Amino acid sequence: MSNLDPAPAEATCGGRADVATAPVRELLIGRDVVLGGPRGMTVTRTLPHRDRRMVGAWCFVDHYGPEDIGAQGRGGMRVPPHPHIGLQTVSWLLRGEVLHRDSLGSEQLIRPGQLNLMTAGVGISHSEESPADRTPILHGAQLWVALPAGERAVAPAFAHHADLPVVARGGLTATVLMGTLEGATSPAQTYTPLVGAEVTSGGDGGTLTLRPDFEYAVLAFEDGPLVDGEPVPAGALVYLGTGRTELTLSGAGRTLLLGGEPFEEQIVMWWNFVGRSHDDIVAARSDWEAHTGFGTVTGFDGPPLHAPELPTTPLKPRGRTR
Repeated sequence: MSNLDPAPAEATCGGRADVATAPVRELLIGRDVVLGGPRGMTVTRTLPHRDRRMVGAWCFVDHYGPEDIGAQGRGGMRVPPHPHIGLQTVSWLLRGEVLHRDSLGSEQLIRPGQLNLMTAGVGISHSEESPADRTPILHGAQLWVALPAGERAVAPAFAHHADLPVVARGGLTATVLMGTLEGATSPAQTYTPLVGAEVTSGGDGGTLTLRPDFEYAVLAFEDGPLVDGEPVPAGALVYLGTGRTELTLSGAGRTLLLGGEPFEEQIVMWWNFVGRSHDDIVAARSDWEAHTGFGTVTGFDGPPLHAPELPTTPLKPRGRTR
């Protein structure tokens, strides 16, 4: 998914300086962002947040729906071709379908319970849209993972994982999207130690084993889930810090558990790019506008996105938190 903000803020984040070195509880309420104009789909963006910009290598979290895209005048998702560098995109659905196309020639329909993982590396472009033949409700999440310096120039790649490991602990069922949880490892390629898992609680809940060297956060897909006995509203992200060996989830509903080793490097995020400096972003924008280095997406009915104008001055480093 693209960041369609016409005036995106440049953000410098990463490094260990502001990692919570003990368990904490920080409730992060996201901001609404409209994708694709006034009739576009609204998403709730919780990362980057003004108070917390990363969780491990996870650097971008959008939650959308459940939305009735079958209603009159609602077209669902429609994100024209746009570029990425220095990151992986993680697409996850709870309801509905999304059609992915990219400059490698991939065309893949994603359905609930299936993982679309695109590695941008040195540069890729893609589009996302609701297919013409679709169910009426769309609900899901789009996330980005920052690539470490040694891997950020890898060749672009795309993978679709229809079968993912599932573990049960008490009243919890967890589907492991990325990394390892409770001994179950996803087949998805990762470049830093991290985990991502959809966790469903039927009410009584249960406890998951965590790594104390990871920092963690939980995204609520709907109202109802309790994290350590406290409610988290739909679309909100609760940051849990490091030092935890277990996590108790209860209440009825679905959540997304995110975690990873604190990202050692500072990164600069702007629009759809993750770099290490303002110059990295300037170069990537210039290449995209010159139609160089990102390939061509075929099959999408419409022109690619133009990059917004860059800020007049580079942002000063601000670390992981405000």
